[in-house]
Amino acid sequence: MQIRNLGASGLRVSVVGLGCNNFGQRTDLETSRKVIHRALDLGITLFDTADIYAGMGGSETVLGTVLGDRRKDIVLATKFSKPMATDGTRQGASRRYIMSAVEASLKRLKTDYIDLYQQHDHDPLTPLEETLRALDDLVRQGKVRYIGNSNFPAWRIAEAEFTARAMNTNRFISCQDEYSLVVRDIEKDLLPAAQEYGLGLLPFFPLASGLLTGKYQRGAAAPADTRFAKAPALRDRYVTQRNEDIVDKLKAFAQGRGHTLLELAFSWLAARPQVASVIAWRDASRADRSERQGDLLEPEHGRPGRNRRHHARLSFRSTPYFAPPRTVCRTSKPSNCGGPT
Repeated sequence: MQIRNLGASGLRVSVVGLGCNNFGQRTDLETSRKVIHRALDLGITLFDTADIYAGMGGSETVLGTVLGDRRKDIVLATKFSKPMATDGTRQGASRRYIMSAVEASLKRLKTDYIDLYQQHDHDPLTPLEETLRALDDLVRQGKVRYIGNSNFPAWRIAEAEFTARAMNTNRFISCQDEYSLVVRDIEKDLLPAAQEYGLGLLPFFPLASGLLTGKYQRGAAAPADTRFAKAPALRDRYVTQRNEDIVDKLKAFAQGRGHTLLELAFSWLAARPQVASVIAWRDASRADRSERQGDLLEPEHGRPGRNRRHHARLSFRSTPYFAPPRTVCRTSKPSNCGGPT
């Protein structure tokens, strides 16, 4: 399993990360235990969860129960800021809530530190200075090693970078956003911003909720035991004429070179310049397949530096990629970057 630096930081993570959102929810404790141990055996080091996963705390609780002494062998990432109560009292990125949320996560995870603590969403009600100072204090206290963000707009990433510089606080080293062969919106501005400021990308939904697995046939009903059959809203979101046209072409491209659509989807993401680890693996069988996706990549260079493309050679030719213009906000005033005033 390949190991890469997360952005411009010294934190090293496996090229495929274990997404833990189903632990304690779609997978029971014993099934989750098998998946976790299988991932460890395969060399997976990044385990990504959130306080809100599995009914508010369920995923973190499973990880805390299962990991035991193996906690020291992984990079444990979790998130905060999504609602953890129905009355709106436990959410956001205020100093008061962050200090409470981290203690609750540490308790559920049965650990005394979190490797990567990520703000799950932008909080428009809290000054960014307050959030960054609170997170910096957690780093200085040793409760958190690094900080990251998720679902931030590009202008907010730029603002956070300049604010951290001005305050001399720890800065975000990563961003976690949806990215796949059919969902590429972040290429417009977020990816250039992440590259400019040295943030490593942790893409989620790499298979577009299953559309890129190759198990769905165009014009046919989704199999009864699949996600699209159980969640019509997801099916309606991803199964569009545009996406189906793309999938047909990608499937023919991969098969013509002796590979599967799933292999193409993972390898394409892993070859993107800013991608540090692809968040995947929802079951043990996918873990086996994901390991093989990592084996497709053979880096031609060493550690990628800041603002420098990381080249990788695929065992089959990559799909065309056209980088968006590098129009990156270079001011700390959001209104100058197309963000709200």
